[in-house]
Amino acid sequence: MAEISSDIIRGYNDTIILYLLLDGPSYGYELSKRIRTNTDEKYIIKETTLYSAFTRMEKNGYIESFTDEVLSGGKKRTYYRITDSGRAYYQAKCEEWNLTKEVIEKFIVK
Repeated sequence: MAEISSDIIRGYNDTIILYLLLDGPSYGYELSKRIRTNTDEKYIIKETTLYSAFTRMEKNGYIESFTDEVLSGGKKRTYYRITDSGRAYYQAKCEEWNLTKEVIEKFIVK
């Protein structure tokens, strides 16, 4: 089975994370697990990649982090939620992906 090149998917890590945050706030391990599950383990995001994406997206205003001990059953855990700016960025990346897919499919043997 072919593996997904990290170079190819790297530009869409933010999109994947933002998609999952559309459902509501979540934390790193849970998001990592959902990515693994949703892709039938064809893509496993590295922890360093995930947390650098959080840092970048928070700096750009696409997500907000907060600590909530109630959500995590008393444990101190950092959660992330998407912002309105993040929703707009997600939509733009979806449009970009559709255009990219249209172009690349012109050169892929089916």
